[in-house]
Parts: sequence; structure tokens; C-alpha cells
Amino acid sequence: MNKPVRHISVFVGVLILALLVQATWVQFVRSDELSNHKDNKRVKIASFAQPRGNIIVGGQPVTGSEETTGDYKYKRTFKDGEMYAPVTGYSSQLYGNSQLEFVNNKLLSGTDDKLFLQRTTDMLTGKKPRGGDVVTTIDPKAQEAAYKGLGKYKGAVVALDPRTGKILALASTPSYDPSVFSGNTLKDQEAYKKLEADKDKPLVNRAIKERYPPGSTFKILTAAAALEHGIVTDINAKGNAPVPYPLPLSTTKVRNDVQTDECVNGSLMAGLQWSCNNVFLDLADKLGKDKMRETAEKFGFNNKDLFIPNGTVESIYPKNLDRPQTALTGMGQGSLDSTPLQIAMMTAALANDGKLMKPYLVEELRDPNLNTLEKHKPEQMSQAVSADTAKKVQQMMENTAKNGTGKAALIDGVTVGAKTGTAQHGVNNEKLPYAWFVSYAKQADGSPVAVAVFIDPDGSGIDRDEIHGGALAGPIAKKVMEAIVKK
Repeated sequence: MNKPVRHISVFVGVLILALLVQATWVQFVRSDELSNHKDNKRVKIASFAQPRGNIIVGGQPVTGSEETTGDYKYKRTFKDGEMYAPVTGYSSQLYGNSQLEFVNNKLLSGTDDKLFLQRTTDMLTGKKPRGGDVVTTIDPKAQEAAYKGLGKYKGAVVALDPRTGKILALASTPSYDPSVFSGNTLKDQEAYKKLEADKDKPLVNRAIKERYPPGSTFKILTAAAALEHGIVTDINAKGNAPVPYPLPLSTTKVRNDVQTDECVNGSLMAGLQWSCNNVFLDLADKLGKDKMRETAEKFGFNNKDLFIPNGTVESIYPKNLDRPQTALTGMGQGSLDSTPLQIAMMTAALANDGKLMKPYLVEELRDPNLNTLEKHKPEQMSQAVSADTAKKVQQMMENTAKNGTGKAALIDGVTVGAKTGTAQHGVNNEKLPYAWFVSYAKQADGSPVAVAVFIDPDGSGIDRDEIHGGALAGPIAKKVMEAIVKK
């Protein structure tokens, strides 16, 4: 073989080797990336070529599939779409997937490796590919009570089983019906753009994706921190916090919403019963920023990695606070921000004798033949405070429900603990305040439900003087708890 031919042969060989390497790289290394690429229409067509698996609530599907015309043979349908959208999310031929529809997309579309045996069997028997099901922890009666209770208000409700972390209700309003843009027509585009442009943000899940100052609901955590760190040993002993309370290193004096002499140098019991700002400002100042933050983090604050399995927004207890800022966090104000989920977790941990269970939304994953592929096992996140501390806070919350500001949540024949909250909103509090309410119900075997209700009354037409957590949010919390304890 002469020299030019040899060079050409080597060059061609190198080209063939390069093609083989590239083909291997594309087929094996980049296969998932290319399969999931937003512009890969063939994969997208394949994902809508058969009915999608379902999301199950209370044993019944709240999703479905219907046949359409065009490239995509099936599109997603939703039952009670607005009520369940914060749980299911959407599945759209144009806009992709969100929430559980996104997290469990491969299982629902039938492409998950967990379904390999099923897919192989279906191929041999000539059956069409089928998706698996996602079984949620949601209690349909609790979800309905939460959604209908919020009604015209912007807000969110989260209900947990404190013993396991199971999410029993996850509501956010205003909401949307995912069915209106699940296809790929001009009508679907217009529906989505209208929702996206809505100033009330119906596409945002307020329960897990938005943060708000928690106001006086945070006082139960401040109380727990004071007991846990020995600042208070007797919940009935008088304190030394004056009214109005002089904010440390400041000329500002903070007043109380409830005018009662019991707040003057009030005990921890009286402080929670009447939501005395002075008591909790003083406790936070005595604890200091590090102990306050340490306790908050044990309850779940500053956790960037909380998945339920949907991703959640981190709730913030800031690291760099001065004395006045630290004192303000004691009453749930200042630089403190939280999701409604986090406030529900805080309440649930105290109701569960200080044990914080990781919240979860999916009970099990099933194949198309209803065989269990995965089943969730409850997981403890932390021992936020000692059982003794938690029981003292329970005693105070139950007194607040019976004799203080939490009466709206009382249920005949059931032990209830509660705390109201009204949080300042906007610079110099020029916007309508937020209304909060947290509560739990307790039975012989522990607490089966803890609830956090958040309401943003902006645009509702309600007067500022009428905004109180007990009046607005308390009745919603009661209805949600009743849905669980009165079955």
C-alpha cells in the first residue's frame, strides 16, 4: 500500500472511530438529556400517545385522560381542578408539568424504569403502554374544608398528621383549573397567559412557595425556646416585661393588641393566652439571636432541602440580627419569614411532644396493575424540643383555646390547642395585615391533625379593624380539624 492510500485509510479509520464514540455518547451518556429536552417533539408525542396514570386522593382519581385530535393523542383532565391544583399541579402539552405531575412524570407517563417489567410484559402481550399511579396522603374532606373555607381570600391552608408527617390538606387560593390549558390549542395558550398575568398569582402555590411574616403564631416557638433554654421554668410565674415594651437600643415602644392588665409583667401562660407582645419581645431579647435561631432551625427553619416530594421555599430565621431585630422575631415580626407549611410543621412538632416528622404528600407509587412499587416510611426530622417543653406549650395553647384568643377552633368533645396571629404587612404597616391561625386537635392516641391557616385580606374589601386571625382564619382551622377527628 503506497503512502497516500495509507494516510487516507488511517484518516477514514479515525473518522469511523469518532462516529462510533459520538454515537455511543449520544445513545448512552446523553440519552436522558436528549429524551427530556424541551424541543424533542418525538418524545413529547410519545408521552401523550397513551392515557396517563392517575393521581389518587381518598382512593379515587382526581385526574384523567381524554382522547384528542392532532399529534398528541391524549390530554390531561382534572376533577375539582381548582381545589386540587396545589397538590397535582398541571400537565400541559404546551407548558409541561408542575407539582406531582412534574415530580412523578416518568411514572405517570409509563416511562419510569420501575415499570420496566410491566412494559416488557405489555410488549409481549400486545398491550399499549400504561402509566402508574401516585397515591397521595390528602384527606378529601379536609382538603374541601380548607379550599371552601378560604373562599374569596388569598391564602393557604396546610394540615398535617403530627404523628407521621402526612399532609392531610394543602390548599392555596386563588387557584386555577389545570384542565383549561392542558391541550395545545390557541384557547389553551390564552387561558395560560391570562392566569400568568393575573396580579393575584393563581399559579403560585402559596402553601409551599411563598413566605410571609408569621406574626403571633411564632410566639409558640418563642415560648418553647424560653422553656428549653431555661429562661422560664414556671409558666405561671410573673415576668418583668412592661407595657408598652421599650424595644432594646431604640426609642420605639411596642404596644399590645389586647388591652389587659394581665400582660403587664405577665407570665408565659398569660402572655400566650392574650398574645402579649411585651412578654415575647422580652423573652427573645433574653434568649439572644443564636438561641432563637437554633430553636427555629430545629423546627425546620433555614432548611433549603425540604422536599415533600415537591420542592419548597426555605423559611427564614436570619443569622445576622441586632438586639431590636432579635426581639421583634419573638413576636413573629422583623426579618422573619415563613411558608404556611413551615408554620404547620412548627405546630405539629409541639403537638407531637416535640418530635418533628418530615412532611410528605405521597403515600405510595403503584404500577398499572395496582401493585405497590414504593411505599413511604415516616421519617423523623428532629427532636425540636424536649417532650416536657412541648407539653408545657400544649398546656398553654389549650388554655388559649379555652380561655383566650383561640376559642374559634374549639370542638365539642375534643381537646384543642390554638394560637392566633396578625402580622404587619408593608413599609410602616401601610398594607392590610395578614391573618394567621394555628391549632391542633388531640385524642387518646395523640394528635391526628395540626393546622396552619394563612389569609392575605388584600383586595377582599374587609376593613382593617376586622382583621383578626381568630375571626378570619380560626373557623377554617376548626372545619379542617373536624374533617379529620369526626369521621
